Amino acid sequence: MSIAINNLTKTFGEKIAVDIQQFLINDGDIIGLVGNNGAGKTTLFRLMLDLLKADAGNVAMTTTIEGTATTIDPATSEEWKEFTGAFINDGFLIDFLTPEEYFDFIAKVSLLDRSELTARLNRFDAFMAGEIVGQKRLIRDLSAGNQQKVGIIGAMLSNPRILILDEPFNFLDPSSQNILKHILRDYNHATQATIIVSSHNLSHTIEISSRIALMENGHIIRDLDNTNMAARTELENYFS
Repeated sequence: MSIAINNLTKTFGEKIAVDIQQFLINDGDIIGLVGNNGAGKTTLFRLMLDLLKADAGNVAMTTTIEGTATTIDPATSEEWKEFTGAFINDGFLIDFLTPEEYFDFIAKVSLLDRSELTARLNRFDAFMAGEIVGQKRLIRDLSAGNQQKVGIIGAMLSNPRILILDEPFNFLDPSSQNILKHILRDYNHATQATIIVSSHNLSHTIEISSRIALMENGHIIRDLDNTNMAARTELENYFS
């Protein structure tokens, strides 16, 4: 699915959080969204997911079904929820459930039967590392890293055509970070899903992204082709 951001603005008092005139995310892109604290990355995600009301502009998600293109604005339609998975922070979790109960809940909402849920969870065996299911612990009692894993897995269980992850590498140990990079690349290659990931970790972002959007003070100031990690030098120069 493609996503067009059109004249999108959001302010908090005098602070401009997001001001993006035009930005197109192509079907199948892996977009790495980078920028310093306060650049507007999380606010942009919240606007895209209709968690915040924009001051102006809109987000348009376009899908083609049987040759017919349909455009959906998340601010005016609920249809986008059927094909979008996201994990922004632990507020997306139902922390008084166990991971198994949480995954069961997502499966029911996504109309997945037990065998399909099991098959999809099996794809994350290495990522869970034996620390998520079968532990008889509530999500709120897991470590921050394991809560992060539950949220990421939950966002991907429905095989979304759009996947939005805010700082997914936070709290993960190095092994889990590397496994997650493989999961995201493999999922994109297998499904051509559109993936948008924000991260302060430039190395991870550069490794997985086909394009990198650099944000500063609510604006996207660079849209970098990252074929063969070509954006590395420009990003390193910016952040140094």
